[in-house]
Amino acid sequence: MAAGGSSDPEEKGAGAGQRGSCLCGGVVYRIRGPMRAVIECHCTACRKTTGHYLAATQAWTGDFELETADSLRWYASGPTSRRGFCDRCGATLFFEFSGSGKISIAAGSLDGRTGLTTAFGIYADDKGDYYDLPDRRHFPAASDNRAPLPPREK
Repeated sequence: MAAGGSSDPEEKGAGAGQRGSCLCGGVVYRIRGPMRAVIECHCTACRKTTGHYLAATQAWTGDFELETADSLRWYASGPTSRRGFCDRCGATLFFEFSGSGKISIAAGSLDGRTGLTTAFGIYADDKGDYYDLPDRRHFPAASDNRAPLPPREK
């Protein structure tokens, strides 16, 4: 089991939520609510941040909890956006627009099975020329309403 990961089946029981972490375990989080389908973002900023493209789910910030944030750092990537990463292992973890009430989470940082599927890709016009897009829908720009985040559970 990688650092930060959990192999305890009870940990994912009712109410436990979905756990995730960076490679070194310096950032550990839990989501206790619904997650959006995964979207591949091929924009230049995501490619520069990850070294390829970002595959991310999304959750309501009220359902998101940091359990360990010793090495979490935030980079202001735009006037109203920021990216969270681990300053020890370098893992790309989060993306957030200020005031949106939602946080995007790198799908590869989630521990264990998630039940998520990839819905589509965005910013296909910005993709790198060194790879082909998979056989699924890709859009030239972003639109959050194409794969909405499910409502919060009460």
